[in-house]
Amino acid sequence: MSGELLRAEGIGKRFGGFVALEGITVSFAAGQLTSIIGPNGAGKSTFFNILSGALTPTSGKLHFRGRELNGLPQHRFVHQGISRSYQITNIFPDLSVHENVRVAAQALTVSYDIWRNRARLAELNVRADAALDAVGLLGKRSEVAKFLSHGQQRALEIAIALVSEPELLLLDEPTAGMGPEETKDMVALLERLADKRTVLLVEHKMKMVLGLSKRVVVLHHGRLLADGAPDEIRSNPEVRRVYLGQSEGYG
Repeated sequence: MSGELLRAEGIGKRFGGFVALEGITVSFAAGQLTSIIGPNGAGKSTFFNILSGALTPTSGKLHFRGRELNGLPQHRFVHQGISRSYQITNIFPDLSVHENVRVAAQALTVSYDIWRNRARLAELNVRADAALDAVGLLGKRSEVAKFLSHGQQRALEIAIALVSEPELLLLDEPTAGMGPEETKDMVALLERLADKRTVLLVEHKMKMVLGLSKRVVVLHHGRLLADGAPDEIRSNPEVRRVYLGQSEGYG
């Protein structure tokens, strides 16, 4: 671990008269996997969208590597070193697996040089293949994306997020809709990814979260309820009362 990477300070978000988040201050250390959890309506998605630049906070500040992010458009977050996936699979179904990732790589380029077209294309191909290799899909690079299994499509979306070589990877419910075997494969992938970068995820599968995460942040009614190691969260009576419940079998 190499210190604080991302810091949310006094984050609040209102939608008209509705207060979705209020006064959330939390920092995320580099080099570890952290999960954000909470019951439905806790504000997880809103907070996650603020951390990724999809929403602007009504109050508070967001800092990444000491630099304030408030006011930056979402596409600039990628250039700062922050990339995300989405809860609903977000790919080009009729493109090949490789083309999906290469398109994402092309979108990151800020200039186009006609004289270096071939060299640039080769570079993008290498980057795309490296991202596919990282998620175990290099062998399927030529397949049409819509013919992948659900779990493979989620892995492809992560490859799309990885092609920008982010320092911070934000994942929104990466195991959504998966059965036990696909979930197992995704957990193994998340463990590999967390060995090389900082990972922050929102997830509902509590046994998975508590077994995978180095740290867990719990939200409730738009406020920070708890923040600590999995064992601390597991034994926290307020967390048990409002979210985990006595029947979850998280021990």
